[in-house]
Amino acid sequence: MPPWNLLDLDEALRDSWAADTCSPDDLARVGWQPANPAWGHCDITALVVNDIFGGDLMVGEVWSAGERHGFHWWNRLPSGIEVDLTREQFPLGQTVTEPRVVKRPQRLLRRTAEYQTLRERLSTRLGPLPGPA
Repeated sequence: MPPWNLLDLDEALRDSWAADTCSPDDLARVGWQPANPAWGHCDITALVVNDIFGGDLMVGEVWSAGERHGFHWWNRLPSGIEVDLTREQFPLGQTVTEPRVVKRPQRLLRRTAEYQTLRERLSTRLGPLPGPA
């Protein structure tokens, strides 16, 4: 297995995100644009980072203009460092509440296809990815 690093993973993710891997809810609300490739990808990106590096899955609520606009996912690595590879998807000043640690979902429900597509694209670029812990 190759040595994994966040810089290579970040670059590969940016090349792999697309409308077909975007959250259906976010896709319906705003659509996906190459100018904001991280939009709608926080959950499956956090799961892939968790597959590779382990640690905790973090979730906070997204708020804008006094209204909740969903949830944002990111990672806390085993070292305690928090990594958020999709934070730039909020250029309009949305705020994210204090996070809570969540258990990895056993099933991704509606997002299984997008997660698998993202993993396949990353594997093509980086080599075989480790599976969920």
